[in-house]
Amino acid sequence: MTVTPQPESDARAAIHRGTVSRQTEAILRDMVLDGTLAPGERLNEVTIADSLGVSRGPLREAIQKLAGEGLLQLKSHRGAFVRKYEPREIIEAYELRIALELYAVRLVIERADDESLAALRVLLETDAQGTTGSTIPPTPPLDPGADVPRTAGPYVAELDFHQRMVSLSGNSAITAAALKVNHRLYLALTHTERTQARREHANDEHLAFLDALCDRRTADATRLLEEHLQASLANTLSVLGLEPLTSTHRSTPSEDLHHA
Repeated sequence: MTVTPQPESDARAAIHRGTVSRQTEAILRDMVLDGTLAPGERLNEVTIADSLGVSRGPLREAIQKLAGEGLLQLKSHRGAFVRKYEPREIIEAYELRIALELYAVRLVIERADDESLAALRVLLETDAQGTTGSTIPPTPPLDPGADVPRTAGPYVAELDFHQRMVSLSGNSAITAAALKVNHRLYLALTHTERTQARREHANDEHLAFLDALCDRRTADATRLLEEHLQASLANTLSVLGLEPLTSTHRSTPSEDLHHA
């Protein structure tokens, strides 16, 4: 089969369209995560496209992508809305995060090299200095397309540390799943605050966990991580005024089918 070469002008146009789409997606994601577009708010495509200086094509591509990430919700005949998470969804997202990270830490101990673990310690110690009021600024989170959002907020540094730890597992599926759930948790928690005491206690928990991780003590690392994540969940429930899910609050598979 003969392949006809693509004209150079067409190739450049395709590259430009791809660049515009990625930039639009990144900007729109930040608008959701930093609260410019509030939870529950309907997206006005015309206004947003005009403000970004793009056509509605790249914007709609970005909307579809963010809907797939769980940041936006598409409603038939009504448009796209910023996702507003219900209490049960927040709790279940936390439970998924715990399950993913507890397995990831075992893989990290098996697969990560010493240099990568040392870099993780540098990140944690720098973030800890920023949290405790040092003039040393915390390490900025990674680009949203690769890690948790760049937007500042009370939970960014912690989610960034956890996401980077998971990425050392060498399992791209786990890393992608953790990224997705962290984006959801960030969106759900972005307008809440933790006490300074809780932030400092969380830093201490991180350091104790990281010591065990770097020493490759699997049992200790797993136990410390689980205790930290359970404490983080309990703090989140307290901040949001929620109760833990019990058997009476959970629907059974048959009930889910009944209501589907």
